[in-house]
Amino acid sequence: MLTHFYNPLFVAFLLAAPHSPAKPATALTPLTFTPGVYLLLDDALIEQSSNVTRKVCSPQRDLAQPVVTAAEDHNFQPYVTVLCDPSTSRYRMWYGVPVNGGQSHLALIESPDAVHFTRPHLVLDDPGYINFGASILDEGLAFADSSKRFKFAYYHDGLRIACSPDGHQWKLPQSAPVVIGINDIVHLARDQTRSRYVAVFGFPSSPSDAFQGKPHHAKEGYRRCVGQSVSSNCVDWTPPRRIIAPDARDEGITEYYSIGGVVNRGSTLVGLLKVLRDDLPCDPGGPVEGIGYSVLAWSNDGETWQRDREPFLDRNHEPGSWDHAMSWIDCQLPVGDDVYLYYGGYARGHKVERFKERQIGLVRLKRDRYVAREASGSGFLQTKAMKFTGKALALNLDATGGEVRVAILDANDRPLRGFKFADCDPIRSDSLSALVHWKKPASQLTGKTVRLQISLHNARLFALEVR
Repeated sequence: MLTHFYNPLFVAFLLAAPHSPAKPATALTPLTFTPGVYLLLDDALIEQSSNVTRKVCSPQRDLAQPVVTAAEDHNFQPYVTVLCDPSTSRYRMWYGVPVNGGQSHLALIESPDAVHFTRPHLVLDDPGYINFGASILDEGLAFADSSKRFKFAYYHDGLRIACSPDGHQWKLPQSAPVVIGINDIVHLARDQTRSRYVAVFGFPSSPSDAFQGKPHHAKEGYRRCVGQSVSSNCVDWTPPRRIIAPDARDEGITEYYSIGGVVNRGSTLVGLLKVLRDDLPCDPGGPVEGIGYSVLAWSNDGETWQRDREPFLDRNHEPGSWDHAMSWIDCQLPVGDDVYLYYGGYARGHKVERFKERQIGLVRLKRDRYVAREASGSGFLQTKAMKFTGKALALNLDATGGEVRVAILDANDRPLRGFKFADCDPIRSDSLSALVHWKKPASQLTGKTVRLQISLHNARLFALEVR
C-alpha cells in the first residue's frame, strides 16, 4: 500500500470507509457529471479536503508594451474584443476610438498572431450613436440568419445590440435600447449550456443602499455595482437585476466596473470583474486619482455570481509603467493551449488623460488554470456524489514535482474494486488533459453514482474533465 503519499487523516478515512454503515442510494442527491470541463474555482464539487489550499493563478506579464496604443491606434477605453476569423485564420480586434469624452466609434485592427497588430486601424461606420462599448459576439458560419451572425453590444441610453454579417457593416434592428436603467459598461456573451444570451453591465445602487454604513462615492453618486439580463433570442430581455455589489468585507470605497470576457467552461460562466478604488493613489503620497485591477467572477448556474477578493491581474506596481494605475481585463480568447487575456491599462489614474494614457495590453494563461488546488506534501480531495455519464476522466494538473492518483467510491461510500488508489496509474506530468487509468476501464463507471477521491502529492489540480 502506497501510504507514504497520504496524510494520516486520509489513511484513517480510507480504512474506516469499508466499515461505515451502508447508505441507501435513494438517500443520495447526486450531481450529474455529463461530458465537459469542471473547474475548481469554488467548493461546489468538493465535499471534503485535507492539506489542500486554494490558490489564484495570476497570469504573468511577459510583454513590456501594450499591443494597441493610445498614440498610434487612438484607443481611449478598456473595452475590447478579439476573435479569430475562421476564413482567414487572422485575428480581429474591435475597440473604441474617441469622438469626445462621452462618444466613441468602433475601430477594427487585425493581427496574424493575436499579438502583433497591423496598422493602420479602420474606423467603422456607426450603427447609431455610441457612448461606449466594444463587445462583439460571433455566432459562427452556421448561424441561421447570416445577416445577424455578428452582434455588437454597446451603451447609449441603455444596452443596444447591432448586427452584422461580417463584423464591418453594422445595422441596429431596434430603435430603442433592449435594456434600460443600467450604467454605461456592457458585455454580451452566449450561455451555451442554457441556450441563451447573457448581458452583464454596470448597474447603479440606490439611495436606500446603506453599504454597512460606509460613505458613498463623493464624486460619482452611489456605488457602481454589476447587473445582468438574459434573453433567448437577443431581442427580448429580462428586467435587469443586480448580481454583484460591495459588502462589509470590501475596504474603502470599492466599486465595480462590470464583468468582461465571459466564457463558457462546461456549465460555468467565467469572467473578469473590474474593481475600482477611486479613493487610492498610484503611489504613496501621490495624488488620489484612483486605481483598478481585475478579479475572477463566475456563475455555476447562470444566475448567482461569485467573486474573488484577491486580484487575478493586479495593476503594474512598477512606477512609471503604462499600466501602473489600472489593469482591467475585458476579453478572453482561446489560442491553442492558452487563453489570451486582453486588458485596458491606465498609466496614472482613473480619469487622467483618457485620450493619451489608456491602452490595451495582453497577458496569457494556460487553459482553465484560473485557480489551483495545491498540496505541498500530501493532501486529498473528495468530490460530492455524482452520476458519472462519461466514459473517461481526465485531469488538468501539474504534478511534475510529485504525483496524483484517483480512487472511486461507490454509492455507499465504499472503494470500488479495480478503482482504488493502488489500481490507479500515478500521474507525474504537467498536462491540460491527463487521462486517468485504473486496472479496470473507466467506461465501467458510466451511469453509476460515485465519489472521486484525489490524492495529491506536491501537485496542483486545476480542473476535471469528463469525456
